[in-house]
Amino acid sequence: MSDKSLFAPYELGPLTLSNRIVMAPLTRNRAGPGLVPSQHAAEYYAQRAGAGLIITEATQVSEQAQGYQDTPGLYTPEQIAGWRTVTDAVHAKGGRIFVQLWHVGRVSHVDLLGGKAPVAPSAIRAETKTFVNNGFADVSEPRALEAGEIPAIVETFRRAAANAIAAGFDGVEVHGANGYLLDQFLRETANVRTDAYGGSIENRARLLLEVTEAVSRQIGADRTGVRLSPVSPASGIVMSGNEQPQFDYVVAQLDRLGIAYVHIVEGATGGPRDVAAFDFGSLRRRFRNTYIANNGYDLDLARSRLAEGKADLFAFGRPFIANPDLIERLMTGATLAQPNPATIYGGGAAGYTDYPAMTAGFGH
Repeated sequence: MSDKSLFAPYELGPLTLSNRIVMAPLTRNRAGPGLVPSQHAAEYYAQRAGAGLIITEATQVSEQAQGYQDTPGLYTPEQIAGWRTVTDAVHAKGGRIFVQLWHVGRVSHVDLLGGKAPVAPSAIRAETKTFVNNGFADVSEPRALEAGEIPAIVETFRRAAANAIAAGFDGVEVHGANGYLLDQFLRETANVRTDAYGGSIENRARLLLEVTEAVSRQIGADRTGVRLSPVSPASGIVMSGNEQPQFDYVVAQLDRLGIAYVHIVEGATGGPRDVAAFDFGSLRRRFRNTYIANNGYDLDLARSRLAEGKADLFAFGRPFIANPDLIERLMTGATLAQPNPATIYGGGAAGYTDYPAMTAGFGH
């Protein structure tokens, strides 16, 4: 593409994005009964349709996949219908929207799972907390998935991807980051299996690649993305020091599958970018399609990285919470509003849909 401006259109698979700024997934804990997107969700996402691409909050592929209170699913007819109101609202504003599909694995609590233990690659408890019963609590002790259960995990992702298309989404992002199930399988410190899903780099990557291939076959590789966080200690992940060869392999295999994009958290999720010696350029070189860079980006950093060819799209997270018109503010150099920490998680319209735009009418 000749115009390398952040605000020029960009071709992502079959889609034309209005600009190169992506709204990153942001968990807001506002799903209603039945874990259906709340009545306010359509307004919230439509307000932010000026983004080149919206990636929704992480969304469960099954009941077993839930790890936090009031996070939405995409496995029941009611949830599909609820998401359809969201995608219709975003498309009416000219936006593009992918759903992020997740299974949290061991980052859960028995009270969210009908008294059942969370599942994980191995029975290793994460040193982290989750949001349950309107407060934060230590996650529960997980049990190791049996080999015979793993094909059903892959199937839940495939079925959720089909549901995503039925709900009107433009595509799907597979959540392979931030210490959740697919990331847990990648990690030597969380996965001590001795079967085909543990041990070697190739075996630890197997589940992520099987899920991605199943999703790609269901909805098309050109509508499939994957998020990874190579050196983020999120959700109790402990680094082993072998992250470079692990993620070099994963990204090379994702390239072979021909998916639309990889979405890379550069550094610690929501924290410093330089937490470990890791060559993110190595991932960029191994992937021919779109590279979305995430973590701590502002306008100047995004512009410089675009000019250097280090990424194609740039994901902004927290700035979108309080700035529904973030694209216009970035384009005009306007001051960014700051979110109210007390209303980020849970609740209703307050701190969700009531942040004002600078001017009425933007986003059409």
